[in-house]
Amino acid sequence: MSKYEIIIGLEIHLQLNTKTKMFCSCLNNTDDKLQNSLVCPICLGHPGTLPTPNKEAINQAIALGLALNCQINKKSKFDRKHYFYPDLPKGYQISQFDEPIVSEGYLVVYLDNKKEHIGLERIHLEEDAAKNIHHSDKTLIDYNRGGTPLAEIVTKPDFRSPKQTKEFLQSLRLISRYLDISDADMEKGHLRCDANISLRPKGDNKYYSKTEIKNLNSFKAVEKALEFEVKRQKKLWDDNNAPKITTTRGWDEKKKKTIMHRSKEGSADYRYFPEPDIPPIMLTDKLIKFIESSMPELPADKKDRFVKEYSLDIKEAALLINYKEWSDYYEDVMSELRAWLFKSGDIKKSNAEKLWQENKKVLSKLSFNWLISELFGLLNNTFIFKDLKINPENMAELIYLIYTKKVSSSAGQTILKEMFIKGSDPSYIAEEKDLLQIEDESLSEDLVEKVLRNNKKQVEEYKSGKDSLLKFFIGQVMKESKGKANPNIIEDILLNKLK
Repeated sequence: MSKYEIIIGLEIHLQLNTKTKMFCSCLNNTDDKLQNSLVCPICLGHPGTLPTPNKEAINQAIALGLALNCQINKKSKFDRKHYFYPDLPKGYQISQFDEPIVSEGYLVVYLDNKKEHIGLERIHLEEDAAKNIHHSDKTLIDYNRGGTPLAEIVTKPDFRSPKQTKEFLQSLRLISRYLDISDADMEKGHLRCDANISLRPKGDNKYYSKTEIKNLNSFKAVEKALEFEVKRQKKLWDDNNAPKITTTRGWDEKKKKTIMHRSKEGSADYRYFPEPDIPPIMLTDKLIKFIESSMPELPADKKDRFVKEYSLDIKEAALLINYKEWSDYYEDVMSELRAWLFKSGDIKKSNAEKLWQENKKVLSKLSFNWLISELFGLLNNTFIFKDLKINPENMAELIYLIYTKKVSSSAGQTILKEMFIKGSDPSYIAEEKDLLQIEDESLSEDLVEKVLRNNKKQVEEYKSGKDSLLKFFIGQVMKESKGKANPNIIEDILLNKLK
């Protein structure tokens, strides 16, 4: 057991998916655009231009704050943060300093079935800098990204392990996608993270000089960089050479190590002062309540509901809700299955709910297994939803055919593959390919009698007490019927014939 406690806090930049940039009307869409084509005098910082805050970005920040159990501040303001980098044409960044739009919240994360509250210090809005493109002998700047809206989420130093940190970031990404405020793709730069880490002797409540790690562009990189830094700082502590100043280090993906950059600036070095061209942002209770009422069901709530409503276990529900489109698809399939169940006979309205409750648990598990094991397998486990040709109604019909044993599981796989390619109706495919199970009892009896005539020795052995041969007979009938016989009907006939 280590004698040191790990202290980690995060500064996260979430690129918001508004139509336009933070303070101008340039399109907020840098994907595959010609460099420096999405710019104007405002985002390039020309003298005399006036920035106008993006209302959509403000609303998205409020929604994120509500989702993260935060306090929404009725009054906030923008400030100028001065630092001279080539990717900031104004020589300063418009951000929020002492009066952010959101403050004090938390996000619950689960690690090894343990529930942890991770505190949030603030969420503030700001504009992004431009993008530096480095070549061997020069650095070029693409200003398309400059001015795009960012929500910066600052956590409290509540993380105690790199793994817990990764879980938090993955949960934040999922919430952002459910809210539809960002794709939150780290590899594409929509979600960027700086991690602050320090150690202290166990039992000590002081905070010691921290190291800020930059250039983290994947969840794996966050975890690996923090693990490296834990080892590096442990050795410094063991050698009585604990860090004395706050430093910034970069993560070198190729070398799998952090590299020293510089000592870290404090807030005084940025010379903040209120942005004179933007008045304070004043929010109303009516707006906040409207945004709250418009929010979708969040991942944690949906997971709990899936466990309760569909009798899925925690891991099954978690797998589904990790992909919003698939969790919605699953629910649509279940809704269609309910309709198929009611089509099965002349059901009185008063008995409909009872019938559904009696069958729902088995149908929900069957649906989950066919989606995860079979359908996702055809997608090579990519969970890519947009190209799927099978609509929920047809998927539900297939599952209902399997549930009612009108087709076997192996026939169902054949039908599903055909549906995946053509998007066809499952009943049509089953009839076209002659895959419907034999329901005619007289025909099933003929098949059983043929198998018993051809296997007289096994019949005598069964009657002498070798009960395990029943499976052999069922298998022979299924072979004789080319998999179309109903095994339950066959088993009943066999037991009757072999008395």
